[in-house]
Amino acid sequence: MIRRATVEDASRIAEILVFTKRMNYRKIFCNDKVSFGEIQVYPIAKEYIDNPEKLEGVFVYDDEFVKGMLHISGDRIEELYVDTFFENCGIGGELMRFAIEKNCRYLWVLEKNADARRFYERYGFAATGKKQFQEGTAEYIVELKRE
Repeated sequence: MIRRATVEDASRIAEILVFTKRMNYRKIFCNDKVSFGEIQVYPIAKEYIDNPEKLEGVFVYDDEFVKGMLHISGDRIEELYVDTFFENCGIGGELMRFAIEKNCRYLWVLEKNADARRFYERYGFAATGKKQFQEGTAEYIVELKRE
């Protein structure tokens, strides 16, 4: 089931964010200092625990335990991650359908993240032509929109 995230979910959300980013972004950014030094589970979980308002708009896919997370703001998907152990089990699709039901129409994705781009395209998102540098990097993010 998909439900609103709570402070009790902070450690699982942090685990999902850290390990999924390592698995998917390391090959794009090639920066072990960031992947294994700066991105750590404890500080991310603590940030959610200390500032529960940061969980506003965050939803989790939970069937016995949290396997995926979705962060939406207005009509924009801010983040969508599925624990790498549970990829290709339909969880990402469930989260996308939930986001679409919530009228999400926009998102930004790393230009070089071909797998994510294909995933979003399956749900009707297409490049708008807008792109910008991902903050603090030399990589571009591109905007996708669903009509």
